Amino acid sequence: MLLNLPDILGMQDLQAARLLLRDAPWTDGRDSAGSQAKQVKNNVQLPYDCEAARAISAMVTRGLERSALFLTAALPKKIFTPRINRYSGAANHYGNHVDGAIRILPDGQRVRTDVSCTVFLSEPADYDGGELTIADTYGEQRIKLPAGHAVLYPGTSLHQVQPVTRGERLACFFWVESLVRSDEQRRLLFDMDMALMQLRQAQGESAATTALTGTYHNLLRMWADT
Repeated sequence: MLLNLPDILGMQDLQAARLLLRDAPWTDGRDSAGSQAKQVKNNVQLPYDCEAARAISAMVTRGLERSALFLTAALPKKIFTPRINRYSGAANHYGNHVDGAIRILPDGQRVRTDVSCTVFLSEPADYDGGELTIADTYGEQRIKLPAGHAVLYPGTSLHQVQPVTRGERLACFFWVESLVRSDEQRRLLFDMDMALMQLRQAQGESAATTALTGTYHNLLRMWADT
């Protein structure tokens, strides 16, 4: 499932993030890439433990906790610490790749990358190119969202970041280990939850919505790995 998440970061957070990034200690993005990704990765990113990275990561985490859409779509069990990257100048693209299945947090915890997420920190007008291009069953999707918005997509997806030919593309990226490993099962639960919300808005609470809510939770109970 590919899903846009609006307003993960508000204007105040975005302004604070941009101030933090003015003198940030960028390093070669290939330092955190696997053997295949190193061959196609050409960007820079922040060390996870620098001041700017910690502050922006905290902003994004708070934004995710406020987003009912993120919670119902991703069903998060663990979230890999959000990282920050930049595409500009000569370090301006990331070729086709699939994210590694397991990421390791600084404390040694392992996170299975069921769901990938990018939060855009730059406005689309601030740079040319830089589209996140995701291959899925409906063809190639090219994503370039307003600052503060995010895109959620399966970690199994083949994807790339197109070359940035003007300006700079700043973004936050991370992965989610979901309570429900299967993308197909997560999609069914998400669609059911959205339909239930519409039924409640149209008809209020009823015997039918109560029964369907029970079915939703029984499916979640069947599929969830806690």
